[in-house]
Amino acid sequence: MTRQRDFVTMNIVESTLLSICREMGITLMKTSYSTIFNESLDFTCAYADPEGEMIAVADYCPAQIGGMSLLIKACVREMANETIEPGDVIMHNDPYRGGLHTPEHTFFTPIYVDGAFLGYAVSIGHVAEIGGMVPGGFCSEGTEIFHEGLRVPPVRIKRRGVDVDEVWKILLANVRTPRHNYGDYRALISACELGAARIADVVRKYGEVTFRQTIADLMDYSEARMRAEIAALPDGRYAFEDFMEDDGIVDRPYKIAVDVFVQGDELVVDFGRSDAQALGSINATLGVTCSATYNAILHVTDPTIPRNSGCYRPIRVLAKPGTIVNVDFPAPEVGGNTETHPRIAYAVIGALAPCIPDRVFATDAATHCNFLFGGQDTRNNEYYVCYDFLCAGWGGRSFADGNDFLNCINGNCRTVPVEVYETRYPWLVESFGLTPDSGGPGKFRGGLGCTKTLRCIADEITISHMGDRHKLRPWGLLGGGEANNASLLIRRKNAAAWQTACEAFGKVSPSKFGNVTIRDGDRVRLSTCGGGGYGPVAERSRELIEEDVREGYVSRRAAELRYGLGAPDPEAD
Repeated sequence: MTRQRDFVTMNIVESTLLSICREMGITLMKTSYSTIFNESLDFTCAYADPEGEMIAVADYCPAQIGGMSLLIKACVREMANETIEPGDVIMHNDPYRGGLHTPEHTFFTPIYVDGAFLGYAVSIGHVAEIGGMVPGGFCSEGTEIFHEGLRVPPVRIKRRGVDVDEVWKILLANVRTPRHNYGDYRALISACELGAARIADVVRKYGEVTFRQTIADLMDYSEARMRAEIAALPDGRYAFEDFMEDDGIVDRPYKIAVDVFVQGDELVVDFGRSDAQALGSINATLGVTCSATYNAILHVTDPTIPRNSGCYRPIRVLAKPGTIVNVDFPAPEVGGNTETHPRIAYAVIGALAPCIPDRVFATDAATHCNFLFGGQDTRNNEYYVCYDFLCAGWGGRSFADGNDFLNCINGNCRTVPVEVYETRYPWLVESFGLTPDSGGPGKFRGGLGCTKTLRCIADEITISHMGDRHKLRPWGLLGGGEANNASLLIRRKNAAAWQTACEAFGKVSPSKFGNVTIRDGDRVRLSTCGGGGYGPVAERSRELIEEDVREGYVSRRAAELRYGLGAPDPEAD
């Protein structure tokens, strides 16, 4: 006889666990030191069962949500012969041990209730400074993993509630900003310890037996919902290709190719036609590729499906080792989780366009324009480091224009406010706003990117950049047009012209370079892409075009060139 699920209890427990995970994130945000946490929210908090399966996760960073399941399971397998005791806190950031990329640090602590082991409270965060060749961790010109900073296998940073001083010493001796790293690590630990205490209270309320059965039911329910979504799709093979423009070492594109097979209530997502791994750091680990695939599928299926490992069960990812989508040790990979992840996710979405045209959308900028910098703070004689990124335009959809100025599909993070930026770091933000004409044309146009101009007000700052789309534009979908390119330009003090990094410093790539010195009075201008357009350009209504011109989203000239707009509307001004 089939046991009936208790849907009332299941929904209450799920909602409670989600609330706890969000509270963990608020604790992390409020207690952290770096802007990447307390302003940009580049972290995720979750609850995992004893096998490392993700049960509940807060809606923070999608890249970490997708990668959570593989990551914790890998750690659990590696520590299978060790007893993890109450009060232990384990940390890990090794991308070759199931991780995403080197800056992503995972902390987790076991949850025990009356001697019973119920799983782990987990926090994952992008730590701004990890050592390595460049301040900020994005070694865009690195050619091996050892250039990218300190890698840590799963080790205890606290044992039975007490700090493991030797581990702390190793961690803080290998970074440029030990005080800030110390504060950020403490914030990640605090989130885990809060989560463990809160979840233990939930277990005591419902009882161990009911709690275990409820989380098993929750995963089965998510799986059933996802299988129903997939079963509604037409069976078949759906293919798509996209390219990373270069790897910072060699001036050539790298192909990401996917074949999505819909087979009944399962998906097989095969990246076997993708290029061999790059010399530079744009390679993705298997965890990143799985995360990007899950991210894409979650965006085009019912958003009310509970996000846990159960909904990943019907999705199988195939990625050949030694390729750009499953890098082999010891190749570099730090850009894979920021720049290559969105390209992989949108390849899956692009492949599914003929299958579900009303659910998909044109690509967003698919680059975070990661801007890294560091230097000596004269106010306290400490070194500072910042990992900064910019928001961009999202692609048009079947029913609406793309959104303006949002983080890319794998981020869901916020930009640092100008006031905080200028208070914390020696830059003057001379201008910061949306970029007209940056979205791709279409029946529904792409959203707008942004442009930020900075002037250095320190003796010198060391900058690096990890980006893409400076050469290849974001694509439109189903007749929509391409968006603009991204760019990073530098103008020396008193110079008349802006230059790319290739022109100013002889770099191979304008979008991927490291360790450039900027001095007092020099300017940096960063521009992000808009999103691609959706649907035939000729089908955009004149009313929408005129509105775009009035609002300043599209210039009159661009409206004439892209849409064939005739004489100006007399009310346009």
